[in-house]
Amino acid sequence: MEELPGAVGTSASLALRLGQAVFAIASLLFMCLDVEFYSYTAFCFLVTIMGLVIPWSLTLAVVDVFSVFVKRPARQPGILSIVVIGDWVLSFLSLAACCSTASVTSLLLASGGFCSAKLCTRYQLSAAMAFLSWFLSLSSSLFNLWLLPSL
Repeated sequence: MEELPGAVGTSASLALRLGQAVFAIASLLFMCLDVEFYSYTAFCFLVTIMGLVIPWSLTLAVVDVFSVFVKRPARQPGILSIVVIGDWVLSFLSLAACCSTASVTSLLLASGGFCSAKLCTRYQLSAAMAFLSWFLSLSSSLFNLWLLPSL
């Protein structure tokens, strides 16, 4: 079987998973630096989803580290199916969360008075970091989906 870069058990997958976790942590930090995010459902949704993405990405990063060091990738169809389904679900949820956060922040900025410029800038940065985490999650899930039929 050929080695597909970005599939579970490769060093590229490890880099994708660590990138997902770093951007999700950055998104959470930008959002949670202020207590006012509880006032808006979209911001709470982003915090919840990024809170799910971080352990998912770090767990699969540990699997990738083990696979890279042992030189034996985890390529069982059942495990790969769970990884693909989990990636797709979290990918769509994180896209929804970052888009809703970006739209609410844009609405708050346009309406004036509801959000200070510094606070809304943090919310925009949080949405941008969540979008970057989503992009890495989507690419990882596409690589694993591409590998799934060959098993």
